[in-house]
Amino acid sequence: MMTRGTGLLGPRHGRHSVPLEQLETLTLPIGDDGVVIGVDAEGQPAVLGLNRPTPYDIVLIGSLWTAQVLALRAAATGARVAVETGRPQAWMQMVHAMGGGQNGLSVYDVGRVPPQGASAGNPVLVVRDCGMRPPRGRVVAGPWQAVLTLLPYLSPVAPRLMRQARLVGVQRLSPDEAAETGRALALPRGDVDSLPTLADGVTLWCADRDRQYVMTQPTDAEVGLLGTPRRMD
Repeated sequence: MMTRGTGLLGPRHGRHSVPLEQLETLTLPIGDDGVVIGVDAEGQPAVLGLNRPTPYDIVLIGSLWTAQVLALRAAATGARVAVETGRPQAWMQMVHAMGGGQNGLSVYDVGRVPPQGASAGNPVLVVRDCGMRPPRGRVVAGPWQAVLTLLPYLSPVAPRLMRQARLVGVQRLSPDEAAETGRALALPRGDVDSLPTLADGVTLWCADRDRQYVMTQPTDAEVGLLGTPRRMD
């Protein structure tokens, strides 16, 4: 699922300011292992390997803010990001900051994502921001093409999507939603009880029996573009 980096200057260290107009030059201190998505409970960098030779489906039950940070960081590591969304205006600031869609991020209406032509040298992340009941996507996960489906809350389709996903991220939920999520993911009682209390920016990432809490800490450039972490959009 995720690994700890070795010898990395992770987000727990001092930040460096990047002017907003230079956002497209933003890079992260990692190699080919993945995207630094935050720090774990020990303060070590949590790295998510998005670029894989096999299909990789991710479900995030959480905030638009977190999905956008992940998309921004994926693009910064060289992946192309295709966003399928019913609220394109929520993504336009990112598109403009990254050069009007010419530097790794494009936005499409729901059902209008064209084939992306992903390859080892041209990996792709498709972000599906299609509301509580996303339709089946025309562009699905494949070699070197990961798909991240964002659900703002637990919806009737969430259990099916979670069962199909290789990785599930869960942010703060109501107690009832937490109980249902716990059943779907076979979470221990302690994790179920913690979900309604998670702070903004904290995600419980689950893959099989592996679970990891990660705090996503934005850089100054990310704060300038997206604001501070928040669960509600």
